[in-house]
Amino acid sequence: MNILVTGGAGYIGSIVVEKLLLQNHRVIVIDNLQEGHRAAVLSEAVFYERDIGDKHLLKSIFRKHKIEFIMHFAAETTIEFSMSDPGRYFQNNVVNGIILLDIMREFHCDKFIFSSTAAAYGEPKYIPLDENHITEPINAYGESKLMFEHILEWYHHAYGLKYNNFRYFNAAGATEKLGEDHKHESHLIPLIIKAAMKKNDYIEIFGTNYNTKDGTCIRDYIHVSDIAKAHILAIDNLERNPNAVYNLGNGNGFSVKEVVECVKRITSKAVKIKEGHRRMGDPAVLVASSTKAKAELGWNPAYPDLEQIVESAWKWHSKYPKGYCDYK
Repeated sequence: MNILVTGGAGYIGSIVVEKLLLQNHRVIVIDNLQEGHRAAVLSEAVFYERDIGDKHLLKSIFRKHKIEFIMHFAAETTIEFSMSDPGRYFQNNVVNGIILLDIMREFHCDKFIFSSTAAAYGEPKYIPLDENHITEPINAYGESKLMFEHILEWYHHAYGLKYNNFRYFNAAGATEKLGEDHKHESHLIPLIIKAAMKKNDYIEIFGTNYNTKDGTCIRDYIHVSDIAKAHILAIDNLERNPNAVYNLGNGNGFSVKEVVECVKRITSKAVKIKEGHRRMGDPAVLVASSTKAKAELGWNPAYPDLEQIVESAWKWHSKYPKGYCDYK
């Protein structure tokens, strides 16, 4: 199948591309490299360095490569920046997404997988969160993703679009080839690893007075390979469930301090901690119920343990201490 992967040079997108290639799909990647890396796109994929809002390029790609399926990862994703510059998030995550959908319609492509987020839920009313939980985002990032989910539902009813939304919890870990190397890193595990490697002086904990077991935020961490696996399963699932929403998480929550201790155990390195203020838009607890994905997709995480996730990330960062600058 000819599959267009937007944001395919980014962390999750590049690993999904890796898995799609192993399934013998023909993969075309478009990424503006704002956060992604050219080196993260495997040579077997066709690559275009451009923004998904470029209508002329998109039409050329659809025409040249006869695109049959879209996996959409391209987005602005940093929560704290979304609170200070929401317009940028709505432009990239909503407006540019509509451009992509309308060009799909023009070329009679009706299959779409959307990279959404647990931030769509906002503050949990109960734990674990399932797909029936009320959606009340508390940051512009989550709001922009939820807006686009609503747009997909309307396109399904009006135009016959088949789509699956994946609401990720905290993606982490690495494959043997590919890992996490954001240009503006905000994710906890790689930041702790950088502190363990003395690339950062310390790891800052944003808030220690949450109503949790140790005062720090609790999150559900899921291996990026397990996220990629769900996308592969969704290719066939679209015919059975053409407008479905799925959580992707492990169902286990770990506090920031627990993750720090896990990284220290795996790396056998000391990590200096600095306690800071809460970040605006951060819920205290986010833990997933993935029962629906397991039942309908036949999906089960292959790497359910935090230690497995951290160990894979540590191996990749140890092999490529400068990230994709070291990649060959």
